[in-house]
Amino acid sequence: MSRETYLFTSESVSEGHPDKVADQISDAILDEFLRRDPESKVACETFCTRGSVIVMGEVHSEAYVDIQKTVRSTIARIGYTDSNYMFDSNSCGVLSALNEQSSDIRQGVDREDPDNQGAGDQGMMFGYACTDTEEYMPLPLALSHLTLRILSDIRRNEPDLMPYLRPDAKCQYTVEYDAVTREPLRIHTIVLSTQHDEFTAPSLGRLSYGDACRKYGQERVDEAMHEEIERDIKEILLPRVVAAAGRKEAALFKGDWILHVNPTGKFVIGGPAGDTGLTGRKIIVDTYGGRGAHGGGAFSGKDPSKVDRSAAYMARYIAKNLVAAGAAREILVQLAYAIGVAEPVSVFVDTYGTAAKKADGSRLSDSEIASRIGDLFDLRPAAIIRKFSLKAPIYGPTASYGHFGRKPYTAEVKTFAGGEEKTVPARFFAWEECDAVEEVKSIFGL
Repeated sequence: MSRETYLFTSESVSEGHPDKVADQISDAILDEFLRRDPESKVACETFCTRGSVIVMGEVHSEAYVDIQKTVRSTIARIGYTDSNYMFDSNSCGVLSALNEQSSDIRQGVDREDPDNQGAGDQGMMFGYACTDTEEYMPLPLALSHLTLRILSDIRRNEPDLMPYLRPDAKCQYTVEYDAVTREPLRIHTIVLSTQHDEFTAPSLGRLSYGDACRKYGQERVDEAMHEEIERDIKEILLPRVVAAAGRKEAALFKGDWILHVNPTGKFVIGGPAGDTGLTGRKIIVDTYGGRGAHGGGAFSGKDPSKVDRSAAYMARYIAKNLVAAGAAREILVQLAYAIGVAEPVSVFVDTYGTAAKKADGSRLSDSEIASRIGDLFDLRPAAIIRKFSLKAPIYGPTASYGHFGRKPYTAEVKTFAGGEEKTVPARFFAWEECDAVEEVKSIFGL
């Protein structure tokens, strides 16, 4: 009897994708405000297109931030430093339209007792974790992120390997799953689109692109260019991906996958010159690749008083620790808030029928898990901010390759709070820590 299976697909985009350029600018601006005033309230949106960047939003802060400098340095760091890209850090126009934050919103957040700080907005936030990978992330998204991080590393640090690479890229993995166990079985399809220079493939000789087109015709030159890129993806990039993947994940590359590289045949015009970018338009890339659920709120450019961001981090932390503790193989956690109110209005859990048995032999129920979450975790915004040290300038690295599934670490950051420059340690991706596992096991009798 044949095994019943299904396919699931997720995508990621590189730091040079126009929407991710916008996210990184917004989070860079947020970091600069927090660097100077940790109490800053920021809701920053960025729009970028060919030759132009517009920064919009609301800010309440004692700090001054050089928006022009922050925008241009972020674009340069991403790699848009060549005028041939039709969007570069030195020549693009930068318009700032940041306004003062609404006092109506602020009075709902600020409290005499800081621990009773209200949520910065209403809404529902989701966290998700599963056993697909060692990081408790869905496999299609994890592999999409990994592939593009390795491609970016080649572009930045080994340019001779694939000298034609430009910053914009997209990757998509389709994974085949067992329909009963929901376990991944194999890699089914890989789609990779990477921006590139116009160049002449070595098979056509050492001619400029223009001369090669005049000699052989553009169609033949472009076809050879595409073949060269596809060969490099097969022989350079994908072997590195398999080597970098975990042992369990690497075993799913069985050699029979379908591969699509730059399916249109050519991808020279990219980045904000090829498509406009907007903050918050890649929320599925930022989270779980379409697995679980999403409340609709974006993260980048928002200070942690916005529960769109901070409560989503807490929901992920709860889901990850529950799965790591063995409470279930797959868990979705929803937290919902009312603006100006500290405690969540609801907590929801779905284990998709994968909840574990307790030591006494009875099986955990979703409602039991949900009812005990408030005993395990302080869900007030102020407590979340304090637990993960979210008032530090830590958000730049979150703005590309996902907010979840990342390795937590501590690094030195510069701050100017109080007018004095200091270097202090800051925690990055603290919501990815699995430091509540033993407590979860104890409270649920696992």
